[in-house]
Amino acid sequence: MMTTQTAKPYWNPYVAGALLGIVLFLAFFITGSGLGASGGLNRILVYVQNLFSPEHIDQVPYLLQLAGGNKNPLDSWIVFLTIGTVFGGAMSGIVNGRISLETNKGPQISNKQRWVYAFIGGIFMGYGARLARGCTSGQALSGGAVLSVGSWAFMFAVFAGAYALAYFVRKSWN
Repeated sequence: MMTTQTAKPYWNPYVAGALLGIVLFLAFFITGSGLGASGGLNRILVYVQNLFSPEHIDQVPYLLQLAGGNKNPLDSWIVFLTIGTVFGGAMSGIVNGRISLETNKGPQISNKQRWVYAFIGGIFMGYGARLARGCTSGQALSGGAVLSVGSWAFMFAVFAGAYALAYFVRKSWN
């Protein structure tokens, strides 16, 4: 369901990139750490997990750091950044006429297959982000901004892997 207004043009990517750079600088300056998506989402999930299984939280040292005893995992600036990112993205889509319910896919794949593949890919990405103790956006933005060799190597590997995989799944999109 597309909104009735005509979609507005996207921002100039150079202006948007410069503004993102300023936001990243301010994040480092104000909080002492960079930007990323997995930290806030992880804290929200730990909060929900603590509602249903607090005994599990008390047995896992990593989770205990976030929600053990009287600690509230939602008591972090990164949670508000995550919520604000989702809310801001939704508001931008509404204001600029880009909200719609659709499944983007190629003609060779069904909607159900697309959703299953997206769900499986999301599981792998979420697991990988937790295993790596950070997400790709944190690696690319924050690690890249401080010229971390590991972050740059990681991002080159991500792009190389994506291009290599694209060869095998390209027929689903043609």
